[in-house]
Amino acid sequence: MTGRDALLDAFDRLFSTAATKLQLEITPQEHADAKEQFSERFAGMLQTTDKFESPPLPPEVLVEMEAQIARISPVELAGVVAAIPLAQQAQDMVRAVAFQHAQQKMLEHLAMQADTRYGGN
Repeated sequence: MTGRDALLDAFDRLFSTAATKLQLEITPQEHADAKEQFSERFAGMLQTTDKFESPPLPPEVLVEMEAQIARISPVELAGVVAAIPLAQQAQDMVRAVAFQHAQQKMLEHLAMQADTRYGGN
């Protein structure tokens, strides 16, 4: 089993726990759609973890994660839901800032290498 498989198996279990907590009737297609959305949202991490073998997450770890889901309050849940689009926007902003910083460093590096033998301008 790859690390990706272990994480997707854990997602299945935790998704079912969350659906039960929210008293939702989830169809197999809705579950598959949610798993696909998870896979898309965390594609980079899943791609990285697909490169190594991993045992399934330990049962005690999954039990603790399920307990965290059981303890979450409606207010905390609303906060998590509200944070999702903000986290995505923040990630885009950080990516743009990092790109601009890399461009600036590249320009500085090129400027430092400018040939000044003939009085360079």
